[in-house]
Amino acid sequence: MTLLTTHNLESYYGDFQALFGVDVTINEGETIAIIGSNGAGKSTFLRTLTGLLSSPTDSIVFDGEAIGGIAANEIVGKGLAMVPEGRRLFPSLSVEENLIIGGYSERPGPWTIERIFDLFPILKERRNHPGTALSGGQQQMVAIGRALMSNPKLLLCDEISLGLAPIIIKDIYECLPGIMAEGTSVLVVEQDINQALSVSDRIYCFQEGKISLEGAPGELSRDQISAAYFGV
Repeated sequence: MTLLTTHNLESYYGDFQALFGVDVTINEGETIAIIGSNGAGKSTFLRTLTGLLSSPTDSIVFDGEAIGGIAANEIVGKGLAMVPEGRRLFPSLSVEENLIIGGYSERPGPWTIERIFDLFPILKERRNHPGTALSGGQQQMVAIGRALMSNPKLLLCDEISLGLAPIIIKDIYECLPGIMAEGTSVLVVEQDINQALSVSDRIYCFQEGKISLEGAPGELSRDQISAAYFGV
């Protein structure tokens, strides 16, 4: 079943238009990857979905409800959560406190702090440490765990591999099947094309605020992807 659709989605920073007529569909149980170069509109798309940027009401439909223009805290309560680029942990809070804040919406679901510790055992060991005192990979685990604490139907991951060593990236992505097994669909924004292709059921390539290519990884050639990515 369809979980999220956008219809002719546009987004602006003041007078600057950043997205132009974006149509995306995400089905329940899917992993979708969005690829594209810096400035292509990937993060803007996620910010618009989560209410950080305004949009017309009917341009975003999530779980059968039009949510365009709804406040970000209300969108989290409806089951859509984001792992932001750069992790954005609260520096004055411990690992455990950062995780607890993620559950403020009190949505029912399988994710509790103990389930997060099962998913990322190292966080249980560091639960009383300041969140920003951890390694980059561990901080990313906290950011993912914080989003999961809201028990989302759709988890948006913005550049979760950014700045991490390949072995850490592998560990982070290996947690996705366990997340999806709990009924959560996943949308990942990735600059690493190979990583995006390896984890996704379908991809959308963004270029200059528009979708330049979409399809299943196995149906798209490298030449098609490169042309859509670089605009050549």
